[in-house]
Amino acid sequence: MNDYTTIIVLASTATFATGGLVAWFAYRACRRTGSHALRALAIGFTLVVVGSAIGGLAHLGGDIALGVALQSGVTAIGFATVLYSLFVGPPPTTTTVARWAE
Repeated sequence: MNDYTTIIVLASTATFATGGLVAWFAYRACRRTGSHALRALAIGFTLVVVGSAIGGLAHLGGDIALGVALQSGVTAIGFATVLYSLFVGPPPTTTTVARWAE
């Protein structure tokens, strides 16, 4: 362990907590509205959080290069998913026509 271990643990914990909350709220909003964009946003932030956790664990395991590679790769996929969520269209809507009984 080196001098930066505490900083790495604190930064990973903060990323995990705040990113996890964003992902959770996006998931709840997706369930409430059925929005495909919010589902992609929740998945993207979950990947960012998982990338941070994997990187932090690899750093603590002693292999800094592997930790950076894993964290960067998974986080990049997560941000690509967040970017996709900005361009996803709304879910298809259905229209119901009520007819009055005569």
